[in-house]
Amino acid sequence: MMKKEEVKTSIENAFRKKVKKDSKINNAYLLVHSDKLDVHLNIAEGKTGDIRASPHQPNYMASVGKLFTSTLISMLYEEGKLSFEDRISEYLDDDILDGLHVYNGKDYTDEIRIKHLLNHTSGLPDSFWHLLKKLLKNPKIKMSPRKAVEWGKKNRKTHFPPGKKFYYTDTNYYLLGFIVEEIIGMPFHEVLKERIFEPLEMKHSYMLHSSEPIEDPGVPIADFYLKGEKMTDLKVFSETGSYVGIDYAGGGVVAPMEDLLKFMRSLVNHEIIEKETLDIMMSDKAKFGIGIDYGYGIWMLKKIPLLMPGKFKSWGVVGSTGAFMFYHPKTDSYVIGNFNDTHFERKGVRYMLKVLNKLIKFH
Repeated sequence: MMKKEEVKTSIENAFRKKVKKDSKINNAYLLVHSDKLDVHLNIAEGKTGDIRASPHQPNYMASVGKLFTSTLISMLYEEGKLSFEDRISEYLDDDILDGLHVYNGKDYTDEIRIKHLLNHTSGLPDSFWHLLKKLLKNPKIKMSPRKAVEWGKKNRKTHFPPGKKFYYTDTNYYLLGFIVEEIIGMPFHEVLKERIFEPLEMKHSYMLHSSEPIEDPGVPIADFYLKGEKMTDLKVFSETGSYVGIDYAGGGVVAPMEDLLKFMRSLVNHEIIEKETLDIMMSDKAKFGIGIDYGYGIWMLKKIPLLMPGKFKSWGVVGSTGAFMFYHPKTDSYVIGNFNDTHFERKGVRYMLKVLNKLIKFH
């Protein structure tokens, strides 16, 4: 059995070696925490501009933000302001609903329920990557979440009737954002700050180009990349650009690793939502892929003989920039990180499993 300092050194050395060895990685961040194993490690490697990467830098976490959105919806569920079974037509206006889900000539819009958005079983199309390409070609395009939904109606096809299959789409989470705004009567980023960031003292967290952190972190946001091309300072990602219009409630959260740990611990310890609610979020699931189920904004890794050993059973969320945020019940461990490049969307999860493997051996 490895000693505590040995496992920390092993994880840190492997992480720094990987970043330095891989020319596609410009900066990377990793936090590992376990009260049970008495381990806490928060490290960074690489550069942002001319400065060395700092563990305190906020990171753009892409679709990791979906878990924040599903948590907000679940908080409203606990307050009796909505039900997961509610039809979305009870909350959204006619302009959004008109022709939203037409499949094989039949309009299924009124059959979409909030739970279908949460676990990606609505059958609605995705427009994120298509719109991102358009914005990169023409940053002057004015985009908003509503315009993104409208564009999807006109240019993308639906996939199946609600509740029948699984199809991952940011459109679902745009609509959830609209529902949050309708119920609370505030912009989504303000709700996020008031309901999650402030109560959990996530003082350096915010929504990309929509809000400011409670306190200045004193370091810049970590640079992030689209297959090697630096995106942080491009006009489409700047305050005058339109990227926020296709990110929104689908993944606009920016936070340092320590803040993300506060959020995950609040979920695991049933502080921000009750155990019964978290159980629903994890039990009403669909098959995402081999060894992965998807609940309400939650990826769940399960045992698959010969492919996914049971020892890796864990849950969390993944972002397209190689971001990940997971909890491993067996070792009571949190593994949170980001490689800040879309090259690492899948590699990020695989790396997270390597870290878990070291913790399991220590356990």
